[in-house]
Amino acid sequence: MDMTITQENVKNDLIEIIKSYLSEEIVVSEISEDNHLINDLKINSAHIVDIVLDIEDKFGILIDDDAIGEMNTVQDSIDMVLKKAA
Repeated sequence: MDMTITQENVKNDLIEIIKSYLSEEIVVSEISEDNHLINDLKINSAHIVDIVLDIEDKFGILIDDDAIGEMNTVQDSIDMVLKKAA
């Protein structure tokens, strides 16, 4: 099994994780790296914590509170996973 962590793999896994926290008006196929998790995707702060826990489980990493504060957009979150998993 190939466990290479690439930008594309992380993005796909991240979207898979966040889609269960999205409101119905958000179209999953339209999510881009530029989308802001709270402003654009309407994810509330309690769900951000759930998403972080899911990311930690999925990638076997730990994301501290300061790092969570830097995860504003989808791309920020991808970058954080890549940085922590390196």
